[in-house]
Amino acid sequence: MSRVDSRGQKQAQAIKDAGGVMTHRQILFVIFGLMAGMFLSSLDQTIVSTSMRTIADDLDGLSQQVWVTTAYLILATISTPIYGKLSDIFGRRPLFIIAISIFLLGSILAGFSTSMYELAGFRAIQGLGAGGLMALPLAIMGDILAPRERAKYQGYFLAVFGVSSVVGPLIGGLFAGTPEILFVTGWRWVFLINIPIGIAALAIVMRFLHIPHERRTVRIDWWGAATIVIGLVPLLLVAEQGREWGWGSLGAIACYVIGVLGLAAFVLSEKLMGDDALIPLKLFRSSTFSMATVLGVLVGFGMFGAMMTLPLYLQVVNGATPTESGFLMLPMILGLMISSIVSGQLIARTGRYQMFPTIGTAFVAVGFFVFTFASADKPVWFLMIGMLFVGLGLGQLMQTLTLASQNSVGPRDIGVATSASTFFRQIGGTVGTAVIFSVIFTRWPLNIATAFDSTRIKDGIAAALADPKVASDPANATIIGILKDPGAAVGSVTGDTSFLGTSDPRLSAAFLEGFANSAVTVFWIALAVILVAFVLSFFLKAPPLRAKSALQENSDAAAAARDSADSEAALQASTSAESAQRSPADAAPPADGRA
Repeated sequence: MSRVDSRGQKQAQAIKDAGGVMTHRQILFVIFGLMAGMFLSSLDQTIVSTSMRTIADDLDGLSQQVWVTTAYLILATISTPIYGKLSDIFGRRPLFIIAISIFLLGSILAGFSTSMYELAGFRAIQGLGAGGLMALPLAIMGDILAPRERAKYQGYFLAVFGVSSVVGPLIGGLFAGTPEILFVTGWRWVFLINIPIGIAALAIVMRFLHIPHERRTVRIDWWGAATIVIGLVPLLLVAEQGREWGWGSLGAIACYVIGVLGLAAFVLSEKLMGDDALIPLKLFRSSTFSMATVLGVLVGFGMFGAMMTLPLYLQVVNGATPTESGFLMLPMILGLMISSIVSGQLIARTGRYQMFPTIGTAFVAVGFFVFTFASADKPVWFLMIGMLFVGLGLGQLMQTLTLASQNSVGPRDIGVATSASTFFRQIGGTVGTAVIFSVIFTRWPLNIATAFDSTRIKDGIAAALADPKVASDPANATIIGILKDPGAAVGSVTGDTSFLGTSDPRLSAAFLEGFANSAVTVFWIALAVILVAFVLSFFLKAPPLRAKSALQENSDAAAAARDSADSEAALQASTSAESAQRSPADAAPPADGRA
């Protein structure tokens, strides 16, 4: 046995002997390990999204880049509840180590991809690890901290998310724009940078993440794992690809049918498995868990809607580079971090959290309402006002809904409840992303055609074309060629749109206004979804937060079981002793000596 394992067992035993109570120093070391794992996952997503266009160009697979995103998303989503359930059975530490290791393996392979299809397969391996990196840290927090204290520490995790959201686009842009680093193509470091970060995360986790766990003998829900894959993969696939295939195409219909049948089989499997199910149906008997889940789906829709639409809007309409768009999103990240920390401190002091989902959805709704006034001539700072409100709202929602889900279940179900909460939020985000991009790219050509009918736009284009400087500028050559054919002008938005950022504003006005108006339609849809969440938040029941962590509750339950067993054994011993004392008297012969 290694010194690390021996030291870890001693640490876990010491925590167990202390009744599941951890010192502040022990808690901080565990949190550092969890933060490193979450940073690994969140940084990867922001770096890759910034660099994807360069990667696709280098691998000659621009049309296949969507599969790279889809493969990662599908595996990350379906593996999330599996990690949660297995960690309840086998313990958080081994599953977290496995998740980091799988993610690192996928990163190494992705860094040496030679085609987009290879990259998609290796990103799927990364997604398989990312499912654990997203779900397990919050479950471990539920183990080591009481709910009231948990809210205070979760601000650290959102700080990691905020830092990665700002740093990711900068690093991604740097790698994508550098031809070669240490004799390796620049964009490949987008994946290889995960190696030192992941090794550091593994070292911290293996050194400090030692918490007691009582392994339970339960059935493994293989049928649940299989049917959730059969049900979700086709639906996630059509959500990502439906716009390309056509929502009513034969392939899309096949995905609908297979997905619905798979989900029906999953529900039946979970019912038959009872408490051993991947996502036990008994969780939904709690009105708090059920409502928090519904709100999580709706919030996921709004959150991913904002994070996917806004950078694209900034790049297309405002001409920002991917790196610049990451920095322009800073107000939302700052709002998220500030509100998360403040709400966490208030929950820790008062123990009340019911108001935060309502206030949070109200803030998000105000932010999206501001976005509905966006237009091509509005300055960037106008959008930043809406970003700040959205961030202030999301910071109150993300941790509070997870907290409500965890507080509504017993300590043995913390892992599965946390992973289920994350899982359903991802489902909402996936649906939101599919709807948003479908609406944007369906409406954009129509809105461009409408913009070309505007007298103001026509006059501006005529004036620009009459200007010799504009006509002779090479930066305007692409858009002038497109404007010669109105049909090509409308259809050009499905290809390379980089010419919009360098063209004369009068020539690109129709394209920019068309996209701005399409984005406004999306913002109205997201606003409607968030308003539904706002109304439902009033129906979220908020039982008092438990005063003890899952480790302490498990320790108390074990102590109570031992005391009960000792009492029963003592009672049996006493009864046996009394029986033994009565036996000689019962066997004594009568006083007159007759038998």
